[in-house]
Amino acid sequence: MSSLNLIPTEKIVERLRYENPWWVTKEIPELYSAMSNRLYFDLFYPFVKEKNARRALVLMGPRRVGKTVMLFHSIDQLLIEKVNPQQIFFIGIDNPIYVHLGLEDILTLCKNALRLNHLKECYVFFDEIQYLKDWERHLKVLVDAYPDTKFIVSGSAAAALKWHSTESGAGRFTDFMLPPLTFQEYIHLKKMNHLIYNGNIAWGDKWIPYCLTHDVKALNKEFVHYLNFGGYPEVVLSEKIQSDMGRYVKNDIVDKVLLRDLPSLYGIKDVQELNRFFTYIAYNTGNEFSYETMSKESGIQKDTLKKYLEYLESAFLIKVLNKVDVNAKRLKRVTSFKVYLTNPSLRTALFSPISETDGEMGNMVETAVLSQWMHRENLDLTYARWKEGRNEGEVDLVLVDDKKFKPVWGVEIKWSNRYFEKPKELKSLLQFCKTNGFQKALVTSLDQTGVKKLESLMLTFLPAAVYTYNIGDITLKMKNSN
Repeated sequence: MSSLNLIPTEKIVERLRYENPWWVTKEIPELYSAMSNRLYFDLFYPFVKEKNARRALVLMGPRRVGKTVMLFHSIDQLLIEKVNPQQIFFIGIDNPIYVHLGLEDILTLCKNALRLNHLKECYVFFDEIQYLKDWERHLKVLVDAYPDTKFIVSGSAAAALKWHSTESGAGRFTDFMLPPLTFQEYIHLKKMNHLIYNGNIAWGDKWIPYCLTHDVKALNKEFVHYLNFGGYPEVVLSEKIQSDMGRYVKNDIVDKVLLRDLPSLYGIKDVQELNRFFTYIAYNTGNEFSYETMSKESGIQKDTLKKYLEYLESAFLIKVLNKVDVNAKRLKRVTSFKVYLTNPSLRTALFSPISETDGEMGNMVETAVLSQWMHRENLDLTYARWKEGRNEGEVDLVLVDDKKFKPVWGVEIKWSNRYFEKPKELKSLLQFCKTNGFQKALVTSLDQTGVKKLESLMLTFLPAAVYTYNIGDITLKMKNSN
């Protein structure tokens, strides 16, 4: 048996020098410095600097949302703040050259590359950490062994990372979740902030501050583009990728997550079936499902379906919304539920871009609205659906107070001006508000803004694009103030 030639140490050291050009140039590669910061950067960077807690920082999120760029922007900021460039290390663990090495071995090679005797007050970035087996054990050892060095790691396989960091990193890891781009960040990245101004809207009997637009037609055009291409920073900025979205996203996101990254952790044997199932869900994003109909339509057994849904949700590809009745009471037995993509542009990648008059726009707008709300942790979002005699009612989005088990608000998501003209047709919403003693509710429109009063109920109408923008804006303000 011939023994494999191990890669010579000097080759690995050469690679480390290549990955860390600032050791010599004192700046990060232009590829990254030319890119705009995501708005989430200002939330993330303080955790990078936080050194007292003796904790590693774990940056998680789905593929292609800009985690590597965020790491480089952090390095850039450290250099601006005059941290010694030779105390900043970046290692992309997905490079096969590191395959036989542990994290400590790699650190030793970094020291050799710079001829250092020991590491002191360094910042060490490990990108794509999930490629290292038992990474969380290795990382915990480093955090203990180098108390004055900050370790920052990123990883795409959100489920595996979450699963491991909670199991074995208790007290040693801080998790930071980077979601797909919000519509607000999309407008920021495309330098379209001139479309937005700070105004007020009527909400019940008071006025509240709200971001509004001077030009709803231009904002709607961007919104449709966001639905099609907006979840991924580099897609937003590259027309080349947009013209071949299917190949880019499918290769990188769908194939890797569905076929390689995680199925084995969840005991999923038939990855092709999982792939078909995901495609079926993506096509029907925003629809109500039951295990019965799902099983019938996909030919997959119910127990397997449950496993697939759990997997896809922890891989951050879908969100399952459960149902409440007209009083916002939970149903004893979960028989039906809605499933949404976490990112509307995943649908474009699998099928084709939609235009603003397509029949699917309603579901895509709902998916976009929901995907903004997902950036808020611990919100009990549901939808309401009920039957009374022959009449059925539904409200698209309901927030339930999980302590009082009472609804806080209901929103009806429309991509049409019809209900602005004929608000009495919103029978389900009116019944829901009456049952729960609500005096106000929100309805989205295509491009109309205003208030309609029906007896004691005030309905605030806002363009769907404006509402979507504000969810992201308010979420970011809340996170910043925390």
